[in-house]
Amino acid sequence: MLRIYLDTCCLNKPYDDQSLMRNSLEAQAKLHIQSLIKEGRIQLATSYILLYENSKNPFIMRKMVISDFLKKYSCQYISSDNAAKIQECAETIMNSGIKAKDALHVACAIEAGCRYLLSTDDRLLKYKHESILLLNPIDFICMEIEKQ
Repeated sequence: MLRIYLDTCCLNKPYDDQSLMRNSLEAQAKLHIQSLIKEGRIQLATSYILLYENSKNPFIMRKMVISDFLKKYSCQYISSDNAAKIQECAETIMNSGIKAKDALHVACAIEAGCRYLLSTDDRLLKYKHESILLLNPIDFICMEIEKQ
């Protein structure tokens, strides 16, 4: 079954300014993907870096909603027990100019065996890796619809 990883900016997209067309479209795509996960049509992988970043969210309700979703629907969790291996992979990713937290997300997604990492961060989406495809949620929806 298809396994994906949603980074923090993707998870928070529905809380961004929805008067901007791009934010609105990305939020709708993310919510559709979330429904596919809830229906069991796509598997979700999560990680210690996702939980850490979410714990720093200053908006309590957002933090709780995201935390509940991650806990309820994650089929695979990459814990900090794997930190040394994850960090080694992340170091290689950072050599290409990717920020540390983003590199950790990519490394965790790779470790979880995800086919896709979904993000709304344009800088991160430029990164290419042979083991995983980084996509915007809109592009992911378009790709998956074409396959049906």
